Amino acid sequence: MRELWEIYWSFFKMSSVTFGGGYAMLPILQREIVEKKNWMTHERIIDYYAVSQGLPGIIAVNVAIFIGRERKGALGGIAGAMGIVSPCLLIITFIAAFLNNFQDSQIVKSAFAGIAVCVAALILNVVIGLWKKAVVNTLGLMIFIVVFFGMILTNLTPIAFILGAAFIGIIVGKPKKEDTR
Repeated sequence: MRELWEIYWSFFKMSSVTFGGGYAMLPILQREIVEKKNWMTHERIIDYYAVSQGLPGIIAVNVAIFIGRERKGALGGIAGAMGIVSPCLLIITFIAAFLNNFQDSQIVKSAFAGIAVCVAALILNVVIGLWKKAVVNTLGLMIFIVVFFGMILTNLTPIAFILGAAFIGIIVGKPKKEDTR
């Protein structure tokens, strides 16, 4: 029970200070889960992000479920999910109760503008970290270029690109039979 509470509380704290969604949470997740708690590797978290991108639902919740499940099974997954969504529910409930009172406030608008810039910087930091870990050879660079321009120039769903990249990874990464001459 103690470890379930620890999973819940860890994700509650992270979600409480994260604005901008799952990708903005990655640096905080890295520090909390990898560096402080040593629950798993950064590469494992990146794998969970990659899989969560192609699944329905909120990326941060999906990642929390994966991490919690790895730590403590199904109940750990539930604890992780609840930890992520609890602060959101509390904040949204509070804002909804008082929204009419401050939605037009210049202070609130300015605060959100500042938060948006901060989130952009956090996401850029994540992109740079992902680039360093994912684009390590010519094939990775080629996949990146195709997906990047494919997303800009077409209306294909990101899932198509994720599945295509996974297929290429399977084909290229498939062990070849040794020559038995």
